[in-house]
Amino acid sequence: MDQTLLVTASPHIRDTSTTRGLMGNVLIALVPCIVASGLIFGYGALVTVAVTTLACVAFEYLYTLLRKKPNPVGDLSACVTGVILALNVPAGMPLWICIVGAFVAIVVVKQLFGGIGYNLANPALMARIVLFLSFTARMTAYVYPDMAVDALATATPLKVLADGGAQAAASMSMLDVFLGIHGGMLGETCVLAILLGFFYLVFTRTISPVIPVSITVTVFACSYLASGSWQMALLQVMSGGLLFGAVFMATDYVTSPFTAKGKLFYGIFIGLITFLIRYFGSMNEGMSFAILLGNLLTPWFNVWGRQVPLGYKKAKKQKAAKGGEG
Repeated sequence: MDQTLLVTASPHIRDTSTTRGLMGNVLIALVPCIVASGLIFGYGALVTVAVTTLACVAFEYLYTLLRKKPNPVGDLSACVTGVILALNVPAGMPLWICIVGAFVAIVVVKQLFGGIGYNLANPALMARIVLFLSFTARMTAYVYPDMAVDALATATPLKVLADGGAQAAASMSMLDVFLGIHGGMLGETCVLAILLGFFYLVFTRTISPVIPVSITVTVFACSYLASGSWQMALLQVMSGGLLFGAVFMATDYVTSPFTAKGKLFYGIFIGLITFLIRYFGSMNEGMSFAILLGNLLTPWFNVWGRQVPLGYKKAKKQKAAKGGEG
């Protein structure tokens, strides 16, 4: 019997999780958002999701084929990127722009950096930012549902809050905002659908609740302190893609911290930057840029939040202990 002792790099504790299984769970969690977008904005939303997802898969397949690299399409990561990207554009977005976004996400952000596990930022997030900066008029041409009423019939919740403040917040229907009956990106409007996906991901242990909860609590607390209105603070949390970004983009395995303390401070940082951009910046939406900054600082959060090994003593304490013994 072979008694050879194998010494390998961490992690030494393994489980049966696979990339395909984790990505499959994310796709299942995204189903409520896809269904909600179709119900709220019409069948065109489903067409956008299908085309963008197929484009991401095609770009990944063609790139790896041309580079003669292993084909990773089966791990479903390109499908997840495609669905998230599609849910980050408004209804009525020209499909050719969605395909440009797919190219940026898969080829530029993901594959040129080495493929899954090597990208510095979330591919769908970077594609959204590129589309926002390149096609600003189209990315802000929101379609409003026919059932939207009052202020929400002609403006997004964040726009209403920016123009009217706490008084406007008190006049808005919380139920309409919760159900997504207002303008916005396809996947960010329906809070109920996002929460269903969040609970599924937590239940299946696909993600930790630390990041989404810390982001949400930080934005709510800062908004309440700044406005003095709990309605306005709650609306800030339920609008502008904050919950969708917190659940489906900020929790990306590759670009988020893996330490417990790192996740907590990463979430607080994203929430704080989002609040600062919304209140003091020139745009109502700040979640995407906040997550991008958090992605870039993830290595620092991992180092700063790492756990102290059992029995480890800092250099100063170790010297002091030796001095006492002498």
